[in-house]
Amino acid sequence: MMPLVENDGQLLLMPCFLAAPEASALLDRLTQDLAWTEESIRIYGKTVRSPRLVCWYGHQGAIYTYSGIVHHPLPWHPLLTDLRIRLEETTGQNFNSVLCNFYRDGNDAMGWHADSEKELGPRPYLASLSIGETRVFRVHHIKTGTRHSINLENGDLIIMCGEFQRYWRHSVPRSKKTIQPRINLSFRRIQHQ
Repeated sequence: MMPLVENDGQLLLMPCFLAAPEASALLDRLTQDLAWTEESIRIYGKTVRSPRLVCWYGHQGAIYTYSGIVHHPLPWHPLLTDLRIRLEETTGQNFNSVLCNFYRDGNDAMGWHADSEKELGPRPYLASLSIGETRVFRVHHIKTGTRHSINLENGDLIIMCGEFQRYWRHSVPRSKKTIQPRINLSFRRIQHQ
């Protein structure tokens, strides 16, 4: 794995975790098979439509709350189970859930945020797999203002761990270019309180 950030947490990149043909076939299957929904979320006290489609899969009881929405996990889809096992073998971590984000085109995005919800624990370990179109992934340090932009390509894996969610924010910005669909699968471990 290639370190991209090593201070105040870690951001690691593993290019081509999935070979492009496998990743492209997976994009087609997951686009059709997963239970995508368009949510309304709370941002700064206002309810707005989420600028992407989402779904939440995981072990029974892996309940996750963000942006004012409580997510009860759907049972694991076999393709997600296979990916989870492969990621666990690669990282040595155990994951009990995955947040799936479907970016239909360049208008779909993710604003600046940290995955710092209490059910993720004090030092979350996230394995985030990109499938489909290349998209820019941006990070910035909340105290120093240091910024990085990474082009995440079809099949790339990034790991966010240590103190990363405490000190860094990340986003997937909108793009004016014509962009094909992208799915991001963010595997994580919900810690039961």
